[in-house]
Formats: sequence, structure tokens, C-alpha cells
Amino acid sequence: MAHGNQGNRHKQPSLSQLRAFAAVAEYLHFRDAAAAIGMSQPALSGAVSALEEALGVQLIERTTRKVLLSPAGERLAVRARVVLDAVGELMEEAEAVRAPFTGVLRLGVIPTVAPYLLPTVLRLVQERYPALDLQVHEEQTASLVEGLGAGRLDLLLLAVPLGVHGVSELPLFDEDFVLVMERGHPLGGRTDIPRLALRELPLLLLDEGHCLRDQALDICREAGRTEGAPVTTTAAGLSTLVQLVAGGLGVTLLPRTAVNIETARNDALTTGYFTDPAPTRRVALAMRTGAARHEEFEEFAAALREAMRSLPVRVTEGDPA
Repeated sequence: MAHGNQGNRHKQPSLSQLRAFAAVAEYLHFRDAAAAIGMSQPALSGAVSALEEALGVQLIERTTRKVLLSPAGERLAVRARVVLDAVGELMEEAEAVRAPFTGVLRLGVIPTVAPYLLPTVLRLVQERYPALDLQVHEEQTASLVEGLGAGRLDLLLLAVPLGVHGVSELPLFDEDFVLVMERGHPLGGRTDIPRLALRELPLLLLDEGHCLRDQALDICREAGRTEGAPVTTTAAGLSTLVQLVAGGLGVTLLPRTAVNIETARNDALTTGYFTDPAPTRRVALAMRTGAARHEEFEEFAAALREAMRSLPVRVTEGDPA
């Protein structure tokens, strides 16, 4: 069979042939597969046969009772699905270029941003971009950046700078860090806490992998905190971290956007603010450099800046990060 089909090896399978084969592989039934893709049964059978001829391999074992995939068919069915999914994504991307703010937008968000900014993001999308199919993925920074590079995600909402080649940042705002303590703490309620106070405080931080942990450690190092000063790391999320503070296990740093939500749940907590210049973080959108939808994403960033002016942050003016 291989010798007889060598002349056909230059033939490229058509999308309709791949679609027909993928349907048969999924349903293992010609009538059901034909109905699923809106094709007549003879046309479907002919498309699969043409694909077998083009590839030079038998994909399907036909019996009077059922349809089975050959070993080659099992392997190539997976490849066919990948190709069809990629073509679908290509069409979505082309549609998005023709008509901005339509189709799917896969937004990655870090856990220390998602609960506090997503209400603003979702409200903006619903009111201003109703045709946009926003799909949100909450992951840590390293996973988000990997997903962006691999094309699994389109846009990220996270703390910067990332310093990653091939990734462009669209700054949204800067926000201060706030010291959260157990009620009755001598620093509670103050608005003039010096950074030097961080040198000796029993500090609670998030687990490894959270960028907020690294930012907090940088702030502490800048304040002159020594490596030997106690740092307790037992929390996977800010909500747990705050409850540990309420239990008297130490103090922590929260971004300003998280303070009201996280401290309102517990009367045993109090806050204190640093003297200027307070420690801060910058939050931005990140996209692949040269992304086909870069103009759309830049417009989205501008709209987000306006929507976030009501938050306790300092909105940027779109200057490069």
C-alpha cells in the first residue's frame, strides 16, 4: 500500500476531510458523525476515504456492526483535533481583528489582584464591551507568563515589572502597601509609620510563588530588615494571612485595594499607613509584544484606567513601565 500511494504524498488534506474524520473518531458512527457536522452520510464517508488516500494510511476499520479506529487512526485523530482547534483559534483571532472587542479574550489574573479588581473589570466589560467573551484564569505569575508565551492566554492583569523578553506592559495604577495588625497594636491607626518599623516586626507572608511575597521581602530589605528577623510563611492566600494576623501571630502587608475587603470581616484587626513615600506596587496589563490585538488591548487599558479612578490607587497616564 505504501508503494501505491507514494505519488499521493504531496496531497494536502482538506479541512473538510479532517473535520469528517474527527467527527467519525468522536462518534464511531457514520450517521451520528454526519449529523453532528451537518454533512450527508455519503459525503462524510467519501471525505474520510479521500483523507486516507491523501495520507496513505488506513484510518478506520469498517465492519457491518460498528466503526473502529485503526492504530494509525487513533494517533492521527489526536493530531486532527489539534489542527481543527488551531484553525478555530485562527478564525477567532481574525474576527477579533476585523471587529475589536468581540470573540474570546482569555485574561490571566494573579490571586492578589483578582478578588479586588475583577468586579471593576467585569463591570466595564459588561457595560462597554458586551460582545466580548471574557474568560478569566486565576494563576500565579510564573504560570500566567508561561501561558501568555504559549498562546494559552491573551492578556494578563498582574504586578510589574516582569522583565520578560517579548512581553509588553501597559501600566494601570500604583497602590500603597498598608500594615495590618491585631487591634491594640501600638502602630495601629497611625498614618506616619516609618519603613524602619519593618525591621523587627513578626511578619507573615504568602507562600513561595506569589509575587506579593517577593515585593514584601524587597520592601523589608530596603527598610534594613536582616535575614535573621522572624518571617512566618504559612498562608496560601490573603484571606488566610489576615486571619492569622487577627489571631495574634504577627503583622502583614496588604495592597491598598485589598484592605477594605479583607479587614472588614474581623473586628480584631487594625491598620496603619506608612509615611511618604510609602512602599508601593504597580499593577498593569501585559501582552505579547507585537500581538495582533495590541491596539485593542491598549484601548482596553485606557478604559480600565478610567474605571479604576474610584479605587484607592494612583492611576497612571499610560506611560511605559
